[in-house]
Amino acid sequence: MFIKVITVTALNGYIKKVIDSDFILNNANVKGELSNVKLHSSGHIYFSLKDEFGKVNCVMFKSQAQKLVIIPRDGMNVIIRGRVSVYEKGGAYQVYCDSMETDGEGQLFLAFQNLKEKLQKLGLFDEEHKKIIPSFPRRIGIVTSQTGAAVKDIINVATRRNANVNMLIYPTLVQGVSASSEIEQGIKYFNDLKNVDLIIVARGGGSVEELWAFNEEKLAYAIYNSKIPIITGIGHETDFTIADFASDHRASTPSSAAEIAVRNLKDLNNEIKSLRELLLRSVEFKFTKEYNKINLLSKTLKVNNPLNFIVNQYTHIDNLRENLNYKFNAKILMEKQKLSKLNALMNAHNPLNVLNRGYAVLQTHENELISEISVLRNIKNVRITLKDGTAIFNISNLEEL
Repeated sequence: MFIKVITVTALNGYIKKVIDSDFILNNANVKGELSNVKLHSSGHIYFSLKDEFGKVNCVMFKSQAQKLVIIPRDGMNVIIRGRVSVYEKGGAYQVYCDSMETDGEGQLFLAFQNLKEKLQKLGLFDEEHKKIIPSFPRRIGIVTSQTGAAVKDIINVATRRNANVNMLIYPTLVQGVSASSEIEQGIKYFNDLKNVDLIIVARGGGSVEELWAFNEEKLAYAIYNSKIPIITGIGHETDFTIADFASDHRASTPSSAAEIAVRNLKDLNNEIKSLRELLLRSVEFKFTKEYNKINLLSKTLKVNNPLNFIVNQYTHIDNLRENLNYKFNAKILMEKQKLSKLNALMNAHNPLNVLNRGYAVLQTHENELISEISVLRNIKNVRITLKDGTAIFNISNLEEL
């Protein structure tokens, strides 16, 4: 039996034809764990898919890689769809991947939780690092897809609330392999130019895989390191991404992000009007209060006026003077009456009063009363007081009866 000798190239070409003509190998769905993932600068993705007992090399070209909603990472369990073929130059078969999805959400959730825990321990989510959202931004940078519903919602809500706010859009992909890097570049662009007061990073709703670009570590650091405050409005109210935790403020939706970023001009005017009325009422109340206070102080001053005190003291002095005069006059009257009584009493007992009845008072030359005749024997002169006066008599002859 003659067996034809063929070249290696022919052999590889034959095997390729056999494999390429197989229906199952041309429509293969293969699941396994990603390893040796390489995101090439050309846009192609090279990786291996392995399980407990085997491994197969795979490639996804740029045209298909751009459609990915997840970013392949080593350790992910995925299901790929594509065709098996032979790389003739290397003589090795590989899977040419057309699409890729996670093998259940459990793997994505685990990856999300691990990264969240890691960044949380590093302090990227700490409140002390959150920047203050400006109350009245004049220019807002929007990092999102220029064709998505998110940017339309943001523009509609913002212009409806305040048409004076300027918005600059940095268009990016919001899902797929390169989306995270483009969003990161958008944040860097605004930070380098410093031409906006606030940045909104937004995307409409989607599945976990479609939102996965916002769960990248590099994007989290870009948000954390931004000098300009960032509001995220990603997905729906129940959707949470790593970017939300790293941002300065998380909004539940893109529309909500616009509402937070842009104050409603009508509400602001109403608030200013209310504050103006409140201020006027407060000023009026303050003036009224102070006016009443001044009136009270004025009345108090009048009541406690020193002139009033002096006048009152004059009255008090007059009262004291009248009281003193009354008491003085009463005292004089009382003393006069007492003196009159004493005078009457003295007059009643005055021995001289008996002279009116013919009696006389005899005294020695030294004014001593003479009450006995024996005294007359020893003196020559006698002072005799009668009714009409006093005279001195010489005793020349004393006869006793």
